[in-house]
Amino acid sequence: MTRRIQTALLGLSVVLALVLVTGGSTAAAGERTVAAAPRAVTVAQPKPILVPTSTPYRRTGSNAVALTFDDGPDPRWTPQVLSLLRKHKVKATFCLIGANVKAHPDLVRKIVADGHALCNHTMGHDLNLRKKSRAAIEADLRATSALIKRVSGGVTPKYFRAPGGNWSGVVVSVARNLGMASIGWAVDPRDWAKPPATTIVSRVRAGVAPGVIVLMHDGGGDRSRTVAALKILLPGLTSKYRLTRL
Repeated sequence: MTRRIQTALLGLSVVLALVLVTGGSTAAAGERTVAAAPRAVTVAQPKPILVPTSTPYRRTGSNAVALTFDDGPDPRWTPQVLSLLRKHKVKATFCLIGANVKAHPDLVRKIVADGHALCNHTMGHDLNLRKKSRAAIEADLRATSALIKRVSGGVTPKYFRAPGGNWSGVVVSVARNLGMASIGWAVDPRDWAKPPATTIVSRVRAGVAPGVIVLMHDGGGDRSRTVAALKILLPGLTSKYRLTRL
């Protein structure tokens, strides 16, 4: 190889290196260069295991058990629940209230980053939702889903849970038309009533079986007893059952 060819190749290498470093942009001497804005990170979402139907689900449709957490996100309790789930390598489903999503968007993104499923739980936990007009129900669910999608970085909820389990045919129909499967539960330890952690544990253990959906809470008040119960429950549940997100 001649010295002239070697020099040309060296020059080409320098140019390529500059292109890689600057992202392909060039600027004359003295000009400012503006770095390109970083691309938003998109978290891949597994396919939902339940599809919209005309009735709420109480089971997962398999032998797997699903833990679901309502009324968050909460800045005190949700991080503790996430930490425990992460420790035991468990994926769950979080039913989010729109007002809390707006107040704590960082927690929504943490839930998504950990691989959990998102569920629409209305904008303000309206226990009388089923008494509203179809238009009002649709407006609430649509607005809540849009908020969750925007805050989470593009994750559209595929599930809906009526506050208090107060279902009606219209509520389920609206959720279905918006692409959401309605989810109820088969096991309710009534942790929302703040019983002792040992009571929550005994109620879950008494009701858990292959394929059930379990209701718990990470928001809506003092959930220290729920967190304490999870610390006891998770080792046993993971050893006996396959736990799944919905």
